[in-house]
Amino acid sequence: MNIKSVSLATGLPAKTIRYYEDVGLVRPAREANGYRVFSQSDVHKLAFLARARSLGFPVESCRSLLALYDDQDRASGDVKAIAQKHLKEIDQKLDELTAMRDTLGVLVQSCAGDNRPDCPILSDLAQEVSR
Repeated sequence: MNIKSVSLATGLPAKTIRYYEDVGLVRPAREANGYRVFSQSDVHKLAFLARARSLGFPVESCRSLLALYDDQDRASGDVKAIAQKHLKEIDQKLDELTAMRDTLGVLVQSCAGDNRPDCPILSDLAQEVSR
């Protein structure tokens, strides 16, 4: 398959497919003219990567997950450890986003939103900058 066909099959942009090749996640064969030729295995790996990335796994975790997927003697505990680490990172980000949302909600509530120039939102932002 050529890169356009693979892109359609996996939903990944050609640029992303080239990036995954550049970082060594897939290694398609090359024709004499230099064009990439993707095997079904390459397409499967790219679909795997697309799903893993949609779950937010970083590229290096994807590399580890692919290696484990290819290793028939793998321990599922190794896979679970990667997923648990990522889940913990997601939970931490959610906590940070919740705190940001709560702070912004208080600021929005405290702003009159009228024609007066005073604004608690801008006052708070100015305090953050000067710290």
